[in-house]
Amino acid sequence: MREHSDYIVIKALENGVKVIGLTRGKDTRFHHSEKLDRGEIMVAQFTEFTSAIKVRGKAVLYTPYGTIESESS
Repeated sequence: MREHSDYIVIKALENGVKVIGLTRGKDTRFHHSEKLDRGEIMVAQFTEFTSAIKVRGKAVLYTPYGTIESESS
């Protein structure tokens, strides 16, 4: 098994899309955030520190499991 090796690609479909990394461990906390503008792309990876990634705003997420489109907040 490839632990912590999954990447996702996030493409912003509007200005101001927020990408927030959440920590692993006993208490889940925000540890990093980025703001993307329309057309910008971010490649993110789950690591020993990142257990979840939250996306706010209209974006397309490309994952090993398929493509997902988020809605505007």
